[in-house]
Amino acid sequence: MLIFTMIAAILLLLVLIMKFKVHAFVALIIVSLLTALATGIPVDKILPTLLSGFGSTLASVALLVGLGAMIGLLLEITGGAKVLADTLINKFGKEKAPFALGVASLLFGFPIFFDAGLVVMLPIIFSVAKQFGGSVLRYAFPSAGAFAVMHAFLPPHPGPVASGDLLGVNMGLLVIVGLVCAIPTWYIGTYLFSMFISKRIHVDLPKAFLNTNAINETSVQNPPSFKRVLIVLLLPIFLILFDTGLNTLSVAKVINGSELWVQSLRLIGKTPIALLITLLVAIALLRDNRSYDQIEKICNNALGPICSIVLVTGAGGMFGGVLRASGIGDVLSNMMSDTGMPIIVAAFLIATTLRVAQGSATVALTTTAALIAPTVANTTDLSQFDLCFIVISIASGATVLSHVNDSGFWLMSRFLEMDEKTTLKTWTALETSIGLVGFIIALIGSAIL
Repeated sequence: MLIFTMIAAILLLLVLIMKFKVHAFVALIIVSLLTALATGIPVDKILPTLLSGFGSTLASVALLVGLGAMIGLLLEITGGAKVLADTLINKFGKEKAPFALGVASLLFGFPIFFDAGLVVMLPIIFSVAKQFGGSVLRYAFPSAGAFAVMHAFLPPHPGPVASGDLLGVNMGLLVIVGLVCAIPTWYIGTYLFSMFISKRIHVDLPKAFLNTNAINETSVQNPPSFKRVLIVLLLPIFLILFDTGLNTLSVAKVINGSELWVQSLRLIGKTPIALLITLLVAIALLRDNRSYDQIEKICNNALGPICSIVLVTGAGGMFGGVLRASGIGDVLSNMMSDTGMPIIVAAFLIATTLRVAQGSATVALTTTAALIAPTVANTTDLSQFDLCFIVISIASGATVLSHVNDSGFWLMSRFLEMDEKTTLKTWTALETSIGLVGFIIALIGSAIL
């Protein structure tokens, strides 16, 4: 009954949004409420469940997206994004520009989380797309896919760190194996797929980016140097590495994570704090001869367009929260864990099931690892390489089929101004391509090693 309810809820949501053109924010609230009622969540617990899912998602997304949008608009209006885009264009040329954006995002994506990397890179992506033309997917997807691959496959990101710890994986080896798997997964599953899909589906540059009113008010007289732009882009990566890197060392028992100096540096490296510091540094480096009133206006203009992004993303988190609270994920994972199939295959299927049911890749990663940990512990012939490939398999399953209960789905939909049908045909397909290629590479690696 719970499984049927989950399928019915997802279908209802798609019908409301795609056929009856109900705004995604409203549709998500309606379906979340109906799902909570249908799955038997106590009536007095329904509203707290809805608010908890909504609030917890906003807590992680709103600050990040808001600060990132300000940094992005500062880069765009001051000419910084164009400076970087021109440098990439001059070095790699028109045909290799998407590849260059993807490689840059792979490097940025090692310490920086998916959402943060995306909001910082989008102005550069749009600037390159504006100059060269064609579907914006040709430029956005190699970069977004790179962040998605790194976020799922490699420590110091929370999903692989947590699942690796639960399965007793050597973190240093997991970094190496994860990187070896991530590079071909990105090239085949993201870059080649992006070149394929962008030839078949045309997506225009977002209207919010093309709106030049704010840019005309503060015309670029003296664009910043490439060096200053690079500092603004690399600073959040450097700061976030304090948190993610020290967390990896703490999990690996290299340092004592409870010491004050570790906790203080990790605070500086928390994504919202790191982006706040970056915003202040960006204002200092990019301000030029603009008044503080003009800078305040730029920051204010950055917040308006992201209101819809934040609210829809929060409502997507609400829907995912209801599915988790209803116990659907537990029912599905218990069914899958008793199948008796090879661990690496079962891990992929359980993670896929959890991903589809509740949306969060990190939750799917950690829950699947916890479910199969007893089986892994009782299987004595697994090497450290086998354990690493099992983590990659879980990460691959936790990546596929991004859809309406995934906050990343709504971020991509709203940032690129794609309707839900187009997002399903493009972003969902891209994430599925990443997951399937990653799983195949993990299978091959496990068989060889």
